[in-house]
Amino acid sequence: MKYSNVFRKFLISYVIILVIPSIGGYMSYLTSISVTQSISIENSVTQLQKSQEILEGRMAEVEGFTRQLAVNQELNVLMNERDNETNVYGIWRTMENVLTFGQTNDFLQNYYIYLANYNLILTPGSSYRPNHYYTDFRYNDLSLEEWMKDVLGKTHRSEIKPLSSYVSRGKQTSVITYMQSLPLDSFNDSSPAVAVVIIDEKMILSLLSSLNDRYGGWVHISDAEGNTIALQGSAEPDMMKMASDSHFDPSRVSQFYGDDLVITTRSDKNGWVYQAGIPRHVLMENANRIKGMTLLITGGTLLIGLIVGLVLAYRNSVPINRLLSVMKEQFGKDGSAPKNEFDFLSGNIADMLTKNKLLESELNRQLPLVRDAFLKRLISGEFKSRDEILSAAEQADINLYQGTGYAGIVQIKGYASMDSVEILNELNASRLLLKQALAELGVDVLMTDMGSDKVVILFFSKETDPEIDREKEDITHTMENLALYVFNEYRITIQSGFGNLFTSLTEVSLSFDQANQALEYAVYMNKKGMVWNNETQTENTTYYYPLDSEQRLIGTIRAGELEEAKRIVDAIIVQNMEQRELSMEMKHQLVGEMKGTFLKLLDQKAFTEYASIENVKRRVIDIGSSEPLETIKAEFYEIMEELCSVIANKKKDAHIQMIKQIKEYTAKMYSDTELTLYRVAEHVERPEKYISQLFKEFTGVNFSDHLIKVRMDQAVILLKESNYTVDDIASRVGYNSSHSFRRAFKRLNGISPSVFRQSVDD
Repeated sequence: MKYSNVFRKFLISYVIILVIPSIGGYMSYLTSISVTQSISIENSVTQLQKSQEILEGRMAEVEGFTRQLAVNQELNVLMNERDNETNVYGIWRTMENVLTFGQTNDFLQNYYIYLANYNLILTPGSSYRPNHYYTDFRYNDLSLEEWMKDVLGKTHRSEIKPLSSYVSRGKQTSVITYMQSLPLDSFNDSSPAVAVVIIDEKMILSLLSSLNDRYGGWVHISDAEGNTIALQGSAEPDMMKMASDSHFDPSRVSQFYGDDLVITTRSDKNGWVYQAGIPRHVLMENANRIKGMTLLITGGTLLIGLIVGLVLAYRNSVPINRLLSVMKEQFGKDGSAPKNEFDFLSGNIADMLTKNKLLESELNRQLPLVRDAFLKRLISGEFKSRDEILSAAEQADINLYQGTGYAGIVQIKGYASMDSVEILNELNASRLLLKQALAELGVDVLMTDMGSDKVVILFFSKETDPEIDREKEDITHTMENLALYVFNEYRITIQSGFGNLFTSLTEVSLSFDQANQALEYAVYMNKKGMVWNNETQTENTTYYYPLDSEQRLIGTIRAGELEEAKRIVDAIIVQNMEQRELSMEMKHQLVGEMKGTFLKLLDQKAFTEYASIENVKRRVIDIGSSEPLETIKAEFYEIMEELCSVIANKKKDAHIQMIKQIKEYTAKMYSDTELTLYRVAEHVERPEKYISQLFKEFTGVNFSDHLIKVRMDQAVILLKESNYTVDDIASRVGYNSSHSFRRAFKRLNGISPSVFRQSVDD
């Protein structure tokens, strides 16, 4: 069932519902990644630009330093002296004046001034001859002669020597060299003095350390000609390869090259190019963190959503599949398969509704016929018990109120010959007018036709304990008004007779017989209006024991309805003792007829297996017809009690056997989730309502409670003796949902299944 089309359609719907917000979340994720990346790039560019500004400021200070040297008086005096003697004092004063410049800028920690006229190099701490200075401080790529020619012997105008390998007192380093000839307006090939500032690469890179330390990438500074000023974190060949790569655009501020984000800025002052390479994974660290959390949360949510979708799809598809199986079982499969299950269901349900409406319409059309048939069976005494009468009345939609009242017959007078079609049509119209007149008078009665010229009327008491005299007066008054109304309106003359009060629904036929006798008496005596049965004379010389009374007595005893049987016997005795004056011979014949009824009853199959049947027959035969009727009635009562007890015991045995069958079937099928009272009723071939009432009557509990008890008993055994999980046990004892199983178990046992298992283990 879980792989059915309905299940798949439900699951696909839930998956689509999950995917739609996931797509929105993915778009939000891409946006957040893009924003995070942009922010990281922007921060890196800003940081590089700030480092550039600091470096340019420091270089401006270096340039300012040379300008201060150019206006220094002591230095100008030394540059202009042409004497061969050395001005030691002037040199000392000059060294004292320029010594303080290097204390304010770390770029000026290593500088010297070359005086051409003295062939002397002045440093903040000492003075050297060029060859001596070269011994301690020299470029690896320049010899002494090249150094003196290119650095000391040329005129320089704010010239910077690119990054070069340099030895300072035996220590290897890399430096850039700032060179400025003095005075500033020197235009010859040689100048009187040259100020040279040695800037260590480490000092330059320290200004960019925030980028390098933070991201662990590389930094490269080059001049306008592409010569390296400073480089860290990479190699010169790699920088040359990147610069020559056609895929690399040096004009872009930021771009990805390989696995690095390359940020490029260019100085407007000196044309230097500042580049920083930041590894992609470091730059995207925050973005990757967002990515990881997003994937984790989204994946977990999708997984949970998928599990929930599976559960819901199964839960929602199960009842539909059950309904489909019932539909297909009942209606079968058409030759052409439906497009889908929902079309199949909707088509069949629509067809069922249409047929149900047609059936309802047909039942409404047939309802008058059903009511008429019920009333005819009621007055003829065909029902064996009160319960049977009530069930038939409910089916006919008839309210019998308290079950007591009076039966009467109304006859249309003036139609002696009823053999012509015209007369019969006129009588039909007269009966309809008579019923309509009762409705117009507001009388709530039940009516049915009796022959062509008679209508049977049943008045049911609406009060629990009505006054008999007042009720008879009301009926008499109603019938007088009816007779007057139909005569004045339609010129119809009626004659009516009513029987005595019936106190039980099984006595309606007796009251009807009395009404028939009263009507016959009124017609015979030519009495007008309404006649009650007790108004007739008791001159009858024959006993009253009609065939239908005998049949009803036999039927009620066979059904085990003792009280109804007693009422029939009472009615027969009352009719013959109070309504008639019987001779002794008639009395003997009446008793003989009643004894014959019981003997015929004892020969039927229902009593042939009774062990004491012969004793009962002997008791019937021994009833003396000369005894008083009260004594005879008492003996008949005792015999009826014994016979009804035999029927009751048979019913009880059959019921006990049926209850046993139900319990055995339940114990066998308790693990089936489809087990219901309807299934049990099908198994024992009895109506569902009958089974429910019978089980409750014999066991004291409802079947549903019994089924829960059986399942919980099995669950207790499994919890004690097996290693199955609670969910497995729930399915094994007939529950679709483990939640329903846990709730039922706790309601019955007071604790949850897991706690119960733990208590057993402890």
